[in-house]
Amino acid sequence: MPQNHSLFRHNDAPLPTFLASSYVLIGYLTGGYWMLTQHPLLNVIGVFWFAHSMVIAAYLLHEAAHLSIFKNKRHNRWFGEWLLWITGCSYSHFDDVSHKHARHHSDRADIVSFDFRPILAQHPIVLKIIHALEWAYIPALEILMHLLVIILPFVKPNRRKRRARVLTTLLVRTALFVYLASISVHFLWLYALSYLLFLTFMRFMDVHQHTYEVFETLDQKRGPEARLRDRTFEEHNTYSNLFSVKHPWVNLIALNFSYHNVHHRQQMQPWYRLPKLHQEIYGDQDQQVLTFGHLIKSFHKYRIPRVLNGDPVNLPVKKDEGETFIGVDGVSFLTAH
Repeated sequence: MPQNHSLFRHNDAPLPTFLASSYVLIGYLTGGYWMLTQHPLLNVIGVFWFAHSMVIAAYLLHEAAHLSIFKNKRHNRWFGEWLLWITGCSYSHFDDVSHKHARHHSDRADIVSFDFRPILAQHPIVLKIIHALEWAYIPALEILMHLLVIILPFVKPNRRKRRARVLTTLLVRTALFVYLASISVHFLWLYALSYLLFLTFMRFMDVHQHTYEVFETLDQKRGPEARLRDRTFEEHNTYSNLFSVKHPWVNLIALNFSYHNVHHRQQMQPWYRLPKLHQEIYGDQDQQVLTFGHLIKSFHKYRIPRVLNGDPVNLPVKKDEGETFIGVDGVSFLTAH
């Protein structure tokens, strides 16, 4: 096997990384510019392109969190920090995002610093507001999770070191929004719409990929209970939510993040290899594959029950192709809390 002397962890990484990064940058700048114009059609196209550029940026961030783009951790961090700004998640530090996601893989669970579900259940008025917004397809819970990244450094003592970052980011982003609003005040609501689309897409990808338990152990060391969840458990409680089985290229809409089982099996494999690896490992075996047609029904039907839901492990999801698989909210790798 030829030795890799480049910056990249994989010899075949430069071109795919360049293409994906270029798409993010061009889509972000062009989409943003079109949202500043007074042309309605360009506004519409700009909103969708801007949102999708953030989607691809988020999944490149996921790659960087696995240190699977560059050989040097520092280079992955620099790249990841840029992507955090693109995705509007720059209140989080790259190391926090990387740590939380690493715990997700090592513990084979959804790891958080606290579980919001019991708290929401004790506040019926807040819960009703969230239910109403979720009914209208506004991802209120995801918005709340992102707000917590800003709030927690001022509430939890162990997050105090992130206060300066949060305040600096708030100052910079507020100044940018004021400047852009001075060009076109319509940009503010167009950006908000684009960001809601982004959050909705990211949520759709997250809610059906696991039947994992949620543990409030992010701020603790990995406990002995994590060792009870072995590789077999991981495989049986992980699902590949493909947009298309017949046409693998369609899954590039999520940078192949939908090939989730093979990603969990070989975490350092880059996004552009996953369709081929999935075929080599699983072939026509579809025990852990859930398809878009079924999942979109579940996503719609259970959008309100999902707020407080936690699916049991080893749920027989395939018996109806996931249509009664409620899924779980608030476990995005973008919200490091």
